[in-house]
Amino acid sequence: MKCIRSELIGWGHYLPPKVLTNDDLSKMVDTNDEWISTRTGIKSRHISEGETTAQMSVKAAQMALKRAGLEASDIDLIVLGTLTSDNTTPSSAAKIAGILGMRSGTPAFDVGAACSGFVYALTTADNMIRLNQVKSALVIGAETLSKITDWTDRNTCVLFGDGAGAVVLRACEGNGTSDDRGILSTKLYADGSKYDRLYTSGGVSTTAHAGYIFMDGKEVFKSAVGCLSEAAEYVMNDAGVSESDVDWLLPHQANIRIIEGVGHKLGIAPEKVIVTVDHHGNTSAASIPLALSESLESGKIKKGQLVVLSAMGAGFTWAGALIRI
Repeated sequence: MKCIRSELIGWGHYLPPKVLTNDDLSKMVDTNDEWISTRTGIKSRHISEGETTAQMSVKAAQMALKRAGLEASDIDLIVLGTLTSDNTTPSSAAKIAGILGMRSGTPAFDVGAACSGFVYALTTADNMIRLNQVKSALVIGAETLSKITDWTDRNTCVLFGDGAGAVVLRACEGNGTSDDRGILSTKLYADGSKYDRLYTSGGVSTTAHAGYIFMDGKEVFKSAVGCLSEAAEYVMNDAGVSESDVDWLLPHQANIRIIEGVGHKLGIAPEKVIVTVDHHGNTSAASIPLALSESLESGKIKKGQLVVLSAMGAGFTWAGALIRI
């Protein structure tokens, strides 16, 4: 039976110029490259020096639109996954739409699901395309986590970085099988009982300040492998594909041990797992679109290949998506 799919036709990414290495961090807090590398897999991360989440998003979006061969005025919807919006209100998505020159009336909004934000945003856009509410969408994940990082806390400051990634989706016709191109399945989850395991120490209605990231590392690590695996397994089963059919697993880039644990649990060989955490750090909602765009741009991920996305973040939230490029 014929159906509407959301085909990925463009991709883009942007990283601020400043690179902060582990050696640089060792001059700021009591840590060193070996300690960070062995525990996280991170060697460096990019840090914004004045660029906002919206400004970085615009640069990633412009690259994605160029790859898609479209103008901003061709886009029917913009959804941004972020926890570091430029302002409390309005949404950074609206700001981005204005800067890009999108048509007046084009819906634009932010989605707040922390590190799962991009997959939440992707799912939202996919649903609107499949319901024939829009024909095209720009989906972005972007963060300036450096603004809510306590640079005196070595348990968290070694982890986070800034950046933005974007994709352009377009409605296409499919046959309703796993051979179709585009998004084949998505799944969203949340468990609010874990709210206090990963959060910021401030907020608009509590302290009137953004606060800093706090994380119960052991609890997050313990939950992450299971949540990421669950989301990946669901979308594969839902689309009727097995682990052996998957060309690439692209999990949230938080920690190399978590990434390796998910691949092992799913039975996906290490050489089929995308890893960018070494030079990106954890960029929250930007993590997956950054890695996806880099891998598409380099030719690592090729047209027709099957890619599983899996994310997990504060909330706890977690989410999965299966895409045939």
